[in-house]
Amino acid sequence: MPKREDIQTILLIGSGPIVIGQACEFDYSGTQAAKTLKELGYRVVLINSNPATIMTDPEFADRTYIEPIEPDVVAKIIEKENVDAILPTMGGQTALNVAMEMHERGMLEGVEFLGANPEAIKKGEDRQAFKEAMQRIGMDLPISKYAYNMDEAIAAAKEIGFPLIIRASYTLAGGGSGVAYNMDEFKEIAKGGLEASPISEILIEESLLGWKEYEMEVIRDRADNCIIVCSIENLDPMGVHTGDSITIAPALTLTDKEYQRMRDASFAILREIGVDTGGSNVQFSVNPETGRMIVIEMNPRVSRSSALASKATGYPIAKVATLLAVGYTLDEITNDITGTPASFEPVIDYIVTKIPRFTFEKFPQADSTLTTAMKSVGEVMSIGRTFKESFQKALVSLETGLIGFDPVDCDEETLTRQIRRPNADRILYVFEALRRGRSVGELHELCRIDPWFLTQFAELAESEAAITLETLHDAEQLRRLKTEGFGDAMIAAVINRHEGLSLTENDIYAARKKLGIEHQYNEVDTCAAEFEALTPYLYSTTNITPLPDAGRRAKTGQKVLVIGGGPNRIGQGIEFDYCCVHAAFALQDLGMESIMYNCNPETVSTDYDTSDILYFEPIDFEHVRSVIETEEPEGVIVHFGGQTPLKLAKNLTAIGAKIIGTPARVIDLAEDREKFSAFIEKLGLRQPDNGTAFAKEEAIAIANRIGYPVLVRPSFVLGGRAMRTVYNDAELREYMDEAVLVSNDSPVLIDKFLDNAVELDVDAISDGKEVYIGSVMQHIEEAGIHSGDSACSLPPVSVPPELLEQVKRQTMEIALGLGVVGLLNIQYAIHRGEIYLIEVNPRASRTVPFVSKATGVPLAKVATRVMVRGDLREALEYYDT
Repeated sequence: MPKREDIQTILLIGSGPIVIGQACEFDYSGTQAAKTLKELGYRVVLINSNPATIMTDPEFADRTYIEPIEPDVVAKIIEKENVDAILPTMGGQTALNVAMEMHERGMLEGVEFLGANPEAIKKGEDRQAFKEAMQRIGMDLPISKYAYNMDEAIAAAKEIGFPLIIRASYTLAGGGSGVAYNMDEFKEIAKGGLEASPISEILIEESLLGWKEYEMEVIRDRADNCIIVCSIENLDPMGVHTGDSITIAPALTLTDKEYQRMRDASFAILREIGVDTGGSNVQFSVNPETGRMIVIEMNPRVSRSSALASKATGYPIAKVATLLAVGYTLDEITNDITGTPASFEPVIDYIVTKIPRFTFEKFPQADSTLTTAMKSVGEVMSIGRTFKESFQKALVSLETGLIGFDPVDCDEETLTRQIRRPNADRILYVFEALRRGRSVGELHELCRIDPWFLTQFAELAESEAAITLETLHDAEQLRRLKTEGFGDAMIAAVINRHEGLSLTENDIYAARKKLGIEHQYNEVDTCAAEFEALTPYLYSTTNITPLPDAGRRAKTGQKVLVIGGGPNRIGQGIEFDYCCVHAAFALQDLGMESIMYNCNPETVSTDYDTSDILYFEPIDFEHVRSVIETEEPEGVIVHFGGQTPLKLAKNLTAIGAKIIGTPARVIDLAEDREKFSAFIEKLGLRQPDNGTAFAKEEAIAIANRIGYPVLVRPSFVLGGRAMRTVYNDAELREYMDEAVLVSNDSPVLIDKFLDNAVELDVDAISDGKEVYIGSVMQHIEEAGIHSGDSACSLPPVSVPPELLEQVKRQTMEIALGLGVVGLLNIQYAIHRGEIYLIEVNPRASRTVPFVSKATGVPLAKVATRVMVRGDLREALEYYDT
């Protein structure tokens, strides 16, 4: 049936601030929904409190409200905008919860739910209602009891017996959930769960620890057409939240019969719950000994995994779900990637691996054991023709310094303990055990990872053990290693370890080029190449036999490569993806072909229609170099993805890649704190008294000369990583190991800490001739609170005008003196009436989206135009709103 004509204005509810379990995925889904509804001719009203999102850009909705997502606020917007219907299934748990609260309070009279009706949402989200629904259709469930207070909880625990899994209702990312092995643990988790659940309801169920876990991404329309978009298998067994688990798509260890049972069960569950206009996520668990399959839970909305499934298959789940919500059926919708009907189930001829990214180094006292409550802050996705290739590419993508399965230095007792304990690095300990000769059977008993996966890792360990210097002259062996995902840097490291040499990844690159072993590129097309893909969405692979040369694509114009920010982490998240997306949009405005390069499945930048060409690849030198050799872009933008692409700037320049905008030497000057101090001294500007050190004793001497407290700052890091205020020699001795490690042997700067100073954040754009000051923001907290953690005021409220003018003048001097072309962020401290320079970043900063929304000037778009054309005035005029 055609789209509904009985509704005109639709309110799209966003997901609010980034929190664990609810991040960029919902900017991706919200952006797709807003674009789709607007293209259909609906009037779109949007509420979201997060200014760093693409969806809150003014062009995506007819009316955008950057307001708190609260019932009373939403109600006022509905009344003011004369809203006919709301779409709450694209904004995660936040949107769903506020919509349900308003429904139950009678605040949505005459306003229709799209995507899922209140009854379906209640059945899917309320654990008691879900249990009853599953029992009606004969689904197997864990033995469980519900509790609404501690007395009921304790009685349920005694009846079922330990270990127990506790799950809170209507929470996000396993909030209020956990695994309890005894009554003391149980009481603590149950108390937290009752407090976390908005309806004070917890589910207490038998433990399924060690069982296998699967997810099915399902879509159903009002005509009862159902498809599985993607099956996803957790590498980690039950007991680890799926957001913290390594996951593989498609599921690899199910028999065809088991898969069909799970597929049929998924359709039956959506029918019973009542989801008939959109996507859902259904989670199952399978006993590996008996094959017993039980239902864990379902989400009657676009979920966190939907972004992963969409990027893994190329199937635009959020767009299709939006179209279904306004009346279309699957057979009436066209898949943009292939031009085929959306009713075709995706078929993929590759393997996708997702590995979560953790930041426990930021919180050293936190418990790093992974449980049913989510702890990861981001994730990477990689694609390969084989499981081995896909997995090793994912490890490299994490940007934690890994070049593959890096060796782990520990004793046997520690090794066993870390394999048994779910933790962020467990897979490295598993591989180390295989490297040391432990059997697959022994490891399976310790960690309960499926033997098939362990066998794959064991084969990789065997391949690694066989690497020698002669490998570089053996075309067959070297090609096989590349098909298994061994990176050039890893091959060099293994040879160095085995032979006592000092080879680099460039040596391996030269050897394989000589033997004709290169990366080739396949398309993500949802149909295993059965139909021609209409959108270039690519991943690299090395085939055991070289793939046929597809020929170089016809060049349609100038091409620019935009390198993204990789996985979300504290200090580098959605704000930088926002800048990369704006760079792609600005390149399109210039009539240039945009090539996006990233490995983060959560983001808008990795959506199929954001750029002209998309490469889903690890952001390391080997893979970026290969894409540059393949595409031969006229320019490369490294300034918008945070610290990740900046680290590649010098090496890319060395191979002849043209960095457009601020050149690599300027980036190096600004990022290396020793070189930069000399530059600032030359300009006659003030910095806090400082010095540089490479070792503990050198640092202590500097600190005593300057006087405590001091701020220790390593080079080339983002988000204040390994940056700390220390107050005495003992603290500094303890800390220096971490600081020097993080800075990769670059100098460590020690600053005098300016107590009770006022901190300012300045964003500017320069074309090398003129400078535009985008904003001067004042931190509410005093200097010493990281800028990413401080509340800010725009404009400043307590800085004298004459000091503000000095700040602007100094910003211009620095930008022009450095030779910045593009964005620039500078942090100042005002201490006792004097201006001190804290740091300069010749790149996009996390404040760019906020400033762009607050001032109405799209800084990243302006900067991109400046980097390409070199004319600041022209760029500002072009984007003058």
